[in-house]
This record gives sequence, structure tokens and C-alpha cells, in this order.
Amino acid sequence: MMKNAVHFGAGNIGRGFIGKLLSDADIEVTFADVDAPLVDQLSHKQEYKVKVVGTECQIDTVTHVTAVNSNSDDVLERIAKTDLVTTAVGPNVLDIIAKTIAKGLEKRFASGNEAPLNIIACENMVRGTTHLKAEVFKHLDQSLHAKAEQLIGFVDSAVDRIVPPAEAANDDPLEVTVESFSEWIVDQTQFKGQLPEVKGMETTDNLMAFVERKLFTLNTGHCITAYLGCLKGHKTIREAISDPEIRQDVKQAMQESGEVLIQRYGFDREAHAAYIEKILGRFANPYLVDEVDRVGRQPIRKLGPNDRLIKPLLGTMEYNTDNAALLKGIAAAFKYHNETDPQAVELQNTLQQQGLKKTLAHYSGLDENSPEVQKIEALFNQL
Repeated sequence: MMKNAVHFGAGNIGRGFIGKLLSDADIEVTFADVDAPLVDQLSHKQEYKVKVVGTECQIDTVTHVTAVNSNSDDVLERIAKTDLVTTAVGPNVLDIIAKTIAKGLEKRFASGNEAPLNIIACENMVRGTTHLKAEVFKHLDQSLHAKAEQLIGFVDSAVDRIVPPAEAANDDPLEVTVESFSEWIVDQTQFKGQLPEVKGMETTDNLMAFVERKLFTLNTGHCITAYLGCLKGHKTIREAISDPEIRQDVKQAMQESGEVLIQRYGFDREAHAAYIEKILGRFANPYLVDEVDRVGRQPIRKLGPNDRLIKPLLGTMEYNTDNAALLKGIAAAFKYHNETDPQAVELQNTLQQQGLKKTLAHYSGLDENSPEVQKIEALFNQL
């Protein structure tokens, strides 16, 4: 029976999603974070509230939690003894905590602990744990690599739950608001020892199908809602998706990316149509205030060849299927202005200097002479 876990990242997703599911499964969670006031509050109170909002609103209390500073020796001590390590720190921070995890594993092995340990990165990136493993092994003493391969499972996962930034008005800094929908799917082929039993954690032997299902539906739909919403002056995702014209475009884009998933992975057509409807419903959640500006941030990353706009488009080119709404969504990304987002500023500067075709080709890897790029340029000029 799994007793305890170390979770890196005590932010909204860490507390509202992964930490909550683990705690609900009677696992004692130690959060590791660099935010000293947050760590102090968590280790002092040892509980926090999560507002779960769907068709109605309920408040759950998460208990049996504590926190340590992720730069301290305490965290190494915890890794040496724990049954599970999870993360929700953001892709950029994974590389930073890799060194800490490596030191913790060295301490674990030195203390003679040979129980299997699984590490699951719950990040918005494809095969994030495999990436983390490579980074951990860079810092791990060469003589321990074989032992780590044998005893430490690096388990990839796909995570999905909308957790908007907390309202500043709330006087409880530990409380977090999350939607009732959550999905955490893990690659069962990568575990060492027993699979943990956590309600809300699903296992699969075909993880990529679910990684792409989420990326091509939730993420694609979310950012197209944001970019089309910005163009029409909407402030929130809910406001944008309530605009019938935007809703139609977003739904069509998700159907186009869905056709790629159906062709590639054999998803059931009716089940996928229901999944799309469920996601449209999530965008319209009256309790979630999610700004279009936040969801549209980092447009350069979102226009990358393996990300939510271009990857499904490449699929439609591969299977020769419709992509009119996806093309429109990509064109709209180039109209995203946000002075507080360095990527949005860079994108607009490059656009001014090089024009749409060259800019798009540069960031997405698409051929600037391809018919798709021509169409995106035409749509960009119409929007």
C-alpha cells in the first residue's frame, strides 16, 4: 500500500489537481517548492481548501499534507524514503529539479533503500517524464545508472484539468479553484513494482493516443477560442465560446483535428464527438474566469511544429482531410497582441519585418510556398 509521495510544485495545479488526487487516495503528500511563504503556510496548516466547480460548486478540504523547501536537504531526505515522486512545475523548471531528484536518488541508494520508486512528471508537455529522466541521469553518478534503470520507473503521463489563477480578492492564499473535470493518464508500461491505486489516475499502454487527443482537442480548441476571442474584443474564454460564430469555428477546428486522431489511432467517432462536446462545455463553465490573454500567451511556442496548432494541421496534410478552421485559428494567432508577453511582442516584430509567410515558416517549419501557408496568409489579410 502506498503511503507517501513527494510532489514538486505547490502551485495551483500541484494543490488543486495532483496533490488533491493523491491525498484523496490516502497518500500523505509532501509538497516541495521554492516559494518560502507558501511552504511555511502549507507546513503550518497541513491542509487547504479546493473549490471544485462544474454544474455546481463544492468545497473540499485536502488534509495530511506538508511542505518542504525544494532547495533544502529536507527534500533529499524525503526522496530517499518516499513511495512516489510527482511534479507540476512547468516544462522549464523540470531541468532545474532534475539535479535535486538525482541527489535524492543518490541518498536513497546510499541508505540502502531498494524499494522501487516511480516518478511521474505531470506537465503540459509530450513525454515530459522521459525528458526528466535524461536530465536526472546527467546529474546522477555514473555508477548508479544501472541501479536506477532497475529500480526507478520514469512514467510518462497526460494531464488535463483547467486551473485558472486564483482571484486575489480571496483572503486564503492556499485555496485554489479547479473545474470538476480531471484526467490523468499514465503509461502503465513504464512502472517499476506495483502500480499505485489512485482514483482518477488511469493507465494505458498507448499513451500517445491520449496525449494527442488532449493536445488536439482541449489545447487546440482553447487557444483558437482565445485568439478568435481577442479579435472580437472578448475578455474571457467563457465570453468568447458563448459567441456563436467563434463556437462554430472552434468546434469545426476540433472536428478537423479529431479526424486526424480517428485516422491515426482508431478512436471511436461517436465517442470522440462526445469528447468534443464535453470540452466545449468546459470552456463555457460559468464558475471559471479564464482570461483570453492568459490562454493565448506564448504564441511562438504554440506555433511550434509539435504543438497545438501546427501538429494537427500537419496531420490533416498527412491524411488529406479538411483543415479550413485550423488554418483560420493559425491566422488568428498572428493577430494576438499582448505587450506583457515577450513572445507576442517578438512575433509581432518579426511579422512587421519579414511578413506573414516567412514568419510562419520560421516558427512552424511549414514550407513558405505550400498551399497551406498561402491560405493562412489570405485568411490573415481577411481577419
